[in-house]
This record gives sequence, C-alpha cells and structure tokens, in this order.
Amino acid sequence: MTTTGDDRTTAMTGPWWWERWRGAALDAGLAVLSAAECGAEGVAFARDAGLPAPVGVGFGVLAGASLLIRRRWPIAVVLISIAITPAQMGVLLTVVGLYTLAASELPRRIIAALAGMSMAGTLVVALVRANQDMAEGSPAIGSEFIPFFAVTAAVGVTAPPVLLGLYVGARRRLVEGMRERADSLERELQLLAERAEERAEWARNEERTRIAREMHDVVAHRVSLMVVHAAALQAVARKDPEKAVRNAALVGDMGRQALTELREMLGVLRTVDGTKAKTERPAEPLPLAAVGFAAAAAASRAVDDDGPDGPSLAELDELVGQSRAAGMAVDLSVEGEPRDYAADVEQTAYRVVQEALTNVHKHAAGAKTYVRLAHRHAEIAMQVENEPPPEADASADARLPSGGNGLVGMKERVTGLGGVFVSGPTDGGGFRVSAVLPAQVVAAG
Repeated sequence: MTTTGDDRTTAMTGPWWWERWRGAALDAGLAVLSAAECGAEGVAFARDAGLPAPVGVGFGVLAGASLLIRRRWPIAVVLISIAITPAQMGVLLTVVGLYTLAASELPRRIIAALAGMSMAGTLVVALVRANQDMAEGSPAIGSEFIPFFAVTAAVGVTAPPVLLGLYVGARRRLVEGMRERADSLERELQLLAERAEERAEWARNEERTRIAREMHDVVAHRVSLMVVHAAALQAVARKDPEKAVRNAALVGDMGRQALTELREMLGVLRTVDGTKAKTERPAEPLPLAAVGFAAAAAASRAVDDDGPDGPSLAELDELVGQSRAAGMAVDLSVEGEPRDYAADVEQTAYRVVQEALTNVHKHAAGAKTYVRLAHRHAEIAMQVENEPPPEADASADARLPSGGNGLVGMKERVTGLGGVFVSGPTDGGGFRVSAVLPAQVVAAG
C-alpha cells in the first residue's frame, strides 16, 4: 500500500519538529544516555582542567543533551561533538550526530567537511591520549603502533555512522521517490478513467444522435405523406369517391412501409453481432467505458447491416413517385452514368433527397420541385429545389409539425462522409438543398 502526501501530512502527529511521538521518545532516550555519559566523563575533564566537579558534570550534561535537537539541527549537534572532543567525552554524541547528519538532506560537501573535521579531531585526541599514556607507562606497546591505533580509533568512530547514515538517507529518498511515483501513477490512472468516462459519454451521445436521425428519416417522410394524403382524402371524400379510395390505399401502403422500416431498425437495435440480445441481467455490470464503446460498435454495425436492405439510389424513382402521388409536381433529372456506390453513400444521398421532399410537403405544399442528381468522376451531387408555394392549396390545411432537426440531420450525414452540405432560400422565394458526397465506388462483382 502507498500513502499520498495528504496521508503523510495527517500522520505527522508528534510534538514540535517530530513526525511521531515514537521519534520524540527515541531522541529523548538517546539524549538522556548521552547526557549521562558526558556527565560522567565531565568529572575527569574537571579534574584535569582544575575546575570544580559540578562544573564539569553540568557541562557534560548540557553537551550530551544536545542530541534532543539532532533531527532539527544536525549540524549544530556535530559541531558540539567536535568542540567537546578535546575534553575526551561524547562518543555516543559523535556517533549519533554523524549518523543523523549523513542521513539528512544536506549537501554531500557539507557532510564530508564535518565528517572530516570530526575524524581529524578524534585522530588528534587519540594521538595525544596515546602519547600521554606512553609517558605514564600505561600501555605496553611500542611508539610505532601509536599512529595505527589513533587512525583505527578515528576511523572506527567516524566512518561506520557516516556510511550507515548515507545508506539510510539514500534508501529513504528512494522510498520517497517510489511513493511519489506511485502517487503520480495513481493520478494518471484517475485521469485516464475520467477520459474513458468522457469517451463513453461521447459514444452514448453519438449513438443517441444516430438513432434519433434514423428514426426521423424513416418516420418523418412516410408520416408526412400520410398526413398529406389524409388531408386530400378529407377534401375529396364526398366529391370524388374513387380518388378518395386511391388516397386511402396510398395512406395504408405508406403506413405499412413506415412500420416495416421502423421494425427493421428496432430489430437492428435489439441484435448484437447478428443475434438477438439477451434480456437477462448480466452477472456483472459492464464497465462504463465498455458500454460506450459497445454503443459505438453497435452504431457502426447498424449502418453496415443496413447496407443491402437500406435505401439506395435505385429507389429514387419510387420516392419521387410517392411525392407525385401526394399531389406534388416533381421534376427528376439524372446526369452522368449511374454507378454502384458504397452503401453509406447511397443511403445518405437517398436520405438527403427524402428529407428535402418531406420539407417541401411541410413548408411549401403544392410547390413545383426539381430534383437533380449528378454522377461525376470523383463525387456524386444532389440538389432539391422548390418554387414558392401557391397562395391557395388544398393540402395547405395539413398542418404538419416541424421539429427543426431535418436540416441538421442531413448536414451531419453529409459531413460525416467528408461531403459538403448547403441549404437556404433562393432569390425567387423558394428553398434549395444541395449536397456533394465523395464517390466511393464499389467494384463490380
């Protein structure tokens, strides 16, 4: 387990500069031991210096108690240990002070300088003490061994705590670096999860938009023609019964066609990879990102599965014929040689013409309309333009509602395939819808 920076800040419950009470208790214990050692050694120091014993003891206790501030001011502790080295006291103070200094975050040059000063002081004191003992005849060794013992004593007191402190400091820094890296990775994973959530939400919105566009294209045109025929049926029901019967038959045919297309679309939404979707609740819920990507995949499969059964440019004559049957004067012209295009291109071209004719039924009933289709070398262009509607028209009472999504849906379809879509009123008072799609030709066979 790793802890974040906030957790470490919360864990700092010790007094003053200590992170924990355990560290404060450890430093207090070391300070007591060091004060006891230096106080005991202060008796000999006071005797050699010709001072009263209580003065030497008090001096030793104060110097040894400086270990209490070793975590806050390690340099001060080491300097105190160097200062009392000539008094031949403070071995524990020197060892613990050098360890704390080496384990701290201070620059290496400062650590090396203070460690060198401590070693030099210990070496000089060891030489002086050895020479004094030789003069008193205490050690039975030769004078040639005195430098060896002095160097050994100096290195033995200085080197181990410094090396141990450097190791502990490096390990602590390594652990801190790994903890910070873990925190950074955790933040990155959180950002990735948030981005996955955003992508999933985007995929769901795209799927909802696609379904709404398909439903609008499938239902709006058929229902609009049904409303137009119903209005005409109401107008001629008593005057021309035969025409009323034909209009009623057309309304029934268009209603069945609308239901068939709607059923096919709902069937696509209820299938996954060509099989029926299971209605049981899954054992474990899918991750949110998987739901979004599954929705996007379903959208692409729905478009692909619509290929052979979806509308195509070959049905354009039938589409125009339905509008003519509803009383609209439609002029269809085709330029260039027809070719087999990709399914999405043909469906988009068909839907653009279909929605444009639907808008004419809604907003310009009875107006003469021109539908132009051009097969070019690298593109296919279509244009639907209507003249201004006549002032009095029998189907003008149809009162078809408009949600304002038809032009938006057409533009989304065309731009989604890399095409260009333009719509707007004409100078003569009519309306024009134009679209150009890249010609993705399917090879024969």
